[in-house]
Amino acid sequence: MTFEELQARAQKKWKDIENASIPIIRVGVATCGLAAGAGEVIEAIEDELELEKLNLNVKIIKVGCIGCCYAEPIIDIQKPGKPRILYNYVTPDKAREIIRDYIVNDNPRPDLAMGTIGKEIVEDIPKFFELPYYKLQVRLATENCGTIDPRDIDQYIANGGFEGLRKAFSMKSDDVIEEVKKSGLRGRGGAGFPTGVKWGFCRGAKGSPKYLVCNADEGDPGAFMNRSILEGDPYRALEGMLIGGYAIGASECYIYCRAEYPLAIELITNALEQMEKDGLVGDNIMGTDFNFHFHLFLGAGAFVCGEETALMASIMGKPGRPVTRPPFPAISGLFKKPTNINNTETWSHIPWILRHGADEFAMYGTEKCKGTKTLSLTGKVLRTGLIEVPLGITVHEIIS
Repeated sequence: MTFEELQARAQKKWKDIENASIPIIRVGVATCGLAAGAGEVIEAIEDELELEKLNLNVKIIKVGCIGCCYAEPIIDIQKPGKPRILYNYVTPDKAREIIRDYIVNDNPRPDLAMGTIGKEIVEDIPKFFELPYYKLQVRLATENCGTIDPRDIDQYIANGGFEGLRKAFSMKSDDVIEEVKKSGLRGRGGAGFPTGVKWGFCRGAKGSPKYLVCNADEGDPGAFMNRSILEGDPYRALEGMLIGGYAIGASECYIYCRAEYPLAIELITNALEQMEKDGLVGDNIMGTDFNFHFHLFLGAGAFVCGEETALMASIMGKPGRPVTRPPFPAISGLFKKPTNINNTETWSHIPWILRHGADEFAMYGTEKCKGTKTLSLTGKVLRTGLIEVPLGITVHEIIS
């Protein structure tokens, strides 16, 4: 199946959701939602529809976290011709009430609603993205989180998925690296080294094969940025790795993810299976001569393995201990071959840059640090959760 055929299939499926003649109920079932009781909420919704014998054709979509972890469980109802209405702190009893009042009797219950998504206005319900928690955010890496089903590749493709990869294939490898350099993207893992420069070092290094590594070993206390991205949109990071592999000249990638992320691991595995089935992983991707294969490696949760040399040692079956540099991984890394390591969030920005252009990405952020950054808000703050904001913003602006 060609990519155009995949897009046609996906767009038809998405159009059935966007222009549905039936109500669509999205339920956040990332780790935060499940921990807050989203599973019981789904059961209550299904039981209510069956109990009342409503004979309604209602579609339930399980999505990732939209970022408001503090407000979970969140359900999002979109009735035909109306905006999406989000309801927060939903209990099983509240879910049943919303189903009866809004799905059946068309009363949106503003007293229970958090906000709306869409151009249309619902009286007494604020627009979600104008709420204090969201008004300063710019969602690039997380743009699909909370909207698409992370288990459905068609929903990703219908929302621009793999268009960045197709754009990369129309360019020379060196030009892809130059585009990433021009964007000003720096590594989001902490060191902040310019991503395109790092890619250039690896591409120019002698030795074969070359490897890519995705660092998804997120061990910082209170951090869950990478986990949330993988639970809400695993395809985004995987597409970024495909683009990176093409640009650098690598054909294999190791995803190092801590075993404490069972849901993320499940979703990555499912995404890779779907991508392989659709010819987006393996040999001759999108009809090109580019071959690329993934290996999922589960870490045991050692904090130190978030450091790149310790991480590579762990993959190779050695104790996860950092070693001095040089040589840097770009010259001698995994299995002593040229290796490029970026973290999940860095990889997740790459498809957006290729799809929209380096200049668009560079519009956000500061002179020296372009783009956006995801942040985990935890501790003694009013609204805990995941945010994505332009670099340069202050902590006071975020939490006020």
